[in-house]
Amino acid sequence: MVQLSHLNAQGQANMVDVTTKQETQRTAVAEGYIYMSGDALNAVTDQHNKKGDVLATARIAGIQAAKQTSNLIPLCHPLALTKVAIDLAPDPANGRIRIEAMCKLSGKTGVEMEALTACSVAALTLFDMCKAADPAMRIEGIRVLRKEGGKTGSWSV
Repeated sequence: MVQLSHLNAQGQANMVDVTTKQETQRTAVAEGYIYMSGDALNAVTDQHNKKGDVLATARIAGIQAAKQTSNLIPLCHPLALTKVAIDLAPDPANGRIRIEAMCKLSGKTGVEMEALTACSVAALTLFDMCKAADPAMRIEGIRVLRKEGGKTGSWSV
């Protein structure tokens, strides 16, 4: 049976002690998609959305979210992120915007949760800014694509 690191000997949730772990360079990349109507997507790409520059706002929201992950997700360690990058790629042929979030640091614990949070909040921001144009949008496929660093090394889908 798999031993869960966030449970103590009594089965209670607790924060993992990373005091003795080695600091390594760590990177995580997550992706997700927001699907929307052609009209809503055109308003985003042509910058005709009444709320302003949708992509710039979503990018900033994703960066801010990554920095706040430990305040949002119980038991996450606060991390000194050294880089957060959000890439937003409109894909009109498929009626969606692809969101990619990359988080990086030198530390004792991974940054997967930060990348997932950044991706999620960027998607939610896109939804919020475009909901008047398309209330039927959907967010899908948020997942970790790859991680590097730590004792387990590199991993990718």
